Amino acid sequence: MTKNEVQKTDPSRLFADLDLDPSILRAVEEQGYAEMTPIQQKGIPAIQEGKDLIGIAQTGTGKTAAFSLPIIHKIISDHQEYVGKTTRALILAPTRELAVQIAENVRKYAEYVSLRTTLVYGGASAKPQIKALSRGVDIVVATPGRLLDLFSDDYIWLGKVDYFVLDEADRMLDMGFIHDIRKIVAQLPKKRQTLLFSATMAKEVEKLAAGILKDPVRINIAPSATTAEKVSQTVLMVSKDNKRPLLQHLLKDQKMERVLVFTRTKHGANRLTRFLEKLNIDCSAIHGNKSQNTRQKALESFKNGDIRVLVATDVAARGIDVDNVTHVINYDVPNDADNYVHRIGRTARAGMTGISITFCDHDEMDYLKAIEKITKQSIPVSTEQPFHATHSSTANSGPAKSSIPKNQRSRSRHPASDRSNGENSNNKTTRRPNRHKRRAN
Repeated sequence: MTKNEVQKTDPSRLFADLDLDPSILRAVEEQGYAEMTPIQQKGIPAIQEGKDLIGIAQTGTGKTAAFSLPIIHKIISDHQEYVGKTTRALILAPTRELAVQIAENVRKYAEYVSLRTTLVYGGASAKPQIKALSRGVDIVVATPGRLLDLFSDDYIWLGKVDYFVLDEADRMLDMGFIHDIRKIVAQLPKKRQTLLFSATMAKEVEKLAAGILKDPVRINIAPSATTAEKVSQTVLMVSKDNKRPLLQHLLKDQKMERVLVFTRTKHGANRLTRFLEKLNIDCSAIHGNKSQNTRQKALESFKNGDIRVLVATDVAARGIDVDNVTHVINYDVPNDADNYVHRIGRTARAGMTGISITFCDHDEMDYLKAIEKITKQSIPVSTEQPFHATHSSTANSGPAKSSIPKNQRSRSRHPASDRSNGENSNNKTTRRPNRHKRRAN
């Protein structure tokens, strides 16, 4: 074990025993938190000591509290005056949904302290974001594209950032944001505390971490690409033409109370939603072509139980923080094996159990094999369904010659396609003349 590996100790697991401002502990207690999760237990003390940190943990493990609680404590302890267009802490997230989720949690933890938090993301008017930044803020939670646009237009200066958090680093790289990240890091002061969190630790993430962190503490809560322990996983072999009837058949089971269905494309999500609506199933779709207000409304309806089924693309996978999702259905097998881990991580959260069901057509067999390879487990195939296809016999022994093009089998996808799938670039915003076309994320 290296000098910066966290030792296996047994410190207190109670938030109340942390050296945090009493107002923060009060807010945490009111959120119903008493015991820390492993990433919080190991990460918060290291961050309080001022160390750079690499946190490898799945979504839903409490990462937001792990980095935001000590940052909030440090900021309010410093009592620094505000400087216009600056921020003390910068938290980067890959999607709007995740940025919104992080900002909501930060505001809850800072409810009883004086703290300015601003949310910066595309797909919404820039005017309120610019107004907030003009006064100076404590914490900015941002997506890379909109942040760079505001920086280019002189609405924010990053030279006073003391705390830099890169959340969901693997997803950030998958979506093609590596160049944006490097541009942002180049504007940060060299003397800062940097925290990087990722569900997986691919070589690209390791390389990024080596370039932006200094002598970091590494906390590995779960092995890379480990699927949630309490998720029951099943594969249903079905032809592409029978996927809709199979989904209709499954949804007759009333035990499927809150169902998250993943499709590979935006158009596929829309088509599937229209199909379900014709069956009088309360549902909605969430993807990059939806406006931010529409996406938030769909998420809130899903959280509140107003709709039973939410159909989503992978861009939303890590931004969906909804309790009691009973089932995750992979209507399309993801062509990025890591996305499978993040999809099924939307269920079995906060100690609950959950069920994951994957529909697999013959042409998706290579994708399934890639998932089993990265997760180091064989996903059982169930034949107890009326649309079972004969290609199931090859599920765990290797497929016949696949029709999936070789250039689609790799883990990394073309950044441009990710960004177009992820964000809506048609929203109007305040701009100065003769500027480059706005990114939207």
